[in-house]
Amino acid sequence: MIDTPTIATTHERAAAVIRLTIPRAEIQKAMGPAHQELFAALAAQGVTPGGPWFSHHFRMDPAVFDFEIGVPVSAAVTPAGRVAPSRRPASRVARTTYHGGYEGLAAAWGELDAWIRREGLTPKAELWETYAAGPETGPDPSAWRTELERPLAD
Repeated sequence: MIDTPTIATTHERAAAVIRLTIPRAEIQKAMGPAHQELFAALAAQGVTPGGPWFSHHFRMDPAVFDFEIGVPVSAAVTPAGRVAPSRRPASRVARTTYHGGYEGLAAAWGELDAWIRREGLTPKAELWETYAAGPETGPDPSAWRTELERPLAD
């Protein structure tokens, strides 16, 4: 389900984001419109994405998702509606790639978190999902790739 995890250090990157705090059950209804809004705002400003889009969850709660969706950007972003400039911080992370449909992400996170514990590491509350290849690349979920990163406490 996931590739062998590794420890990596990420670099700070400029990003554009939309923050959402929604009931967990509304994730499928909220992600698509927010994604469209984000990319429309970038296009209106002439800003190109500098990589695949991501979600940054501030904490894991069984009932509420408190997160932002975003994308690295090639130039400064001006706030527009819910779109805001941000930075993806540099950090030390446990990283892996999950192959499959989005319904398997919870189990993939469970695998990564178990690996982190076995390694004697301490994760922070937040986590990052980068959607490297998804439905836009084809209808076969086995070809989809989501990069999972869990920042680690020092």
